[in-house]
Amino acid sequence: MTADSERTNRPTPKDTPATPLAADPLAAYAALASVGPYGVRPGHALITMVEPHPGHEYAYNRWYEDDHYIAGAMAMPWMFAGRRWVATRDLQLLRYPQESAVARPVTAGCYLSTYWLTEGRYDEHMRWTVAINRRLNRDGRVHQDRTHVFTAFQDHLATVYRDGAVGPRDFHALDHPYAGLVLEVVDAAGPEERGELLEWLRDRQLPRRLAGSPAAMVTVFRPTPLPGDRMSYVRQVEGVDTRLTLLWFLERDPRDDWAAHFAGLGEEVADEGLGRVELVAPFVPTVPGTDRYVAELR
Repeated sequence: MTADSERTNRPTPKDTPATPLAADPLAAYAALASVGPYGVRPGHALITMVEPHPGHEYAYNRWYEDDHYIAGAMAMPWMFAGRRWVATRDLQLLRYPQESAVARPVTAGCYLSTYWLTEGRYDEHMRWTVAINRRLNRDGRVHQDRTHVFTAFQDHLATVYRDGAVGPRDFHALDHPYAGLVLEVVDAAGPEERGELLEWLRDRQLPRRLAGSPAAMVTVFRPTPLPGDRMSYVRQVEGVDTRLTLLWFLERDPRDDWAAHFAGLGEEVADEGLGRVELVAPFVPTVPGTDRYVAELR
């Protein structure tokens, strides 16, 4: 018996769907579940900062919470956690630097949404997200009165914890009731310097900054280019070769500790000669199902 005939006559494993797709339209779902990574690590993220157009703040908030957060994100395979954040006007005014390569003006982008994707499922998720967003757009379920200020899928590079093995892990971060978040975007001096910048952040600056701070952890990501068939209202990602994106998860309102813990991040990076901080922006969590904070955006 040849090796090929052995493979042909080998019994089908119990965990492998054998029903042809034509005979069972749902067979593809069994196939998706039966193969590939299915761990709990946030190997990838979607981080999207958006500015609703003036006069459309309430409509945008209701559309995003009542429809898009679910149908355009959480209902997708391998997107296992999500959370929305908001920057009221007083929080927007804490941002720096004033001349930002990310937000122009630096106060633009009052809503931030963050999502975790299962490690190793990026390509599959991207195929799904492009398809569903095309359908949502065709069906009139996309709110057009908004601007994407900073939207990128990202690969996870590191997580630094303040308290070591104690406390929530990064895969808990979007479910744990953190009181605030700081988005930090750093551009390395060049593609070759990004590795050195990451090493310095992970091993030196972040452990020092986290000690005694209200931040329990910092996750570090690098952006990936959006697919060519992305929706036209989302611009291509900048800084793919040089940029790092940091999310600081806070146990207290960022306004309480801003000067003491977050005001000098840019100077430290510049002093090391490793790059430039392009945005440091604080947020607080939204309250799902409500329009809390909408009146405080302008």
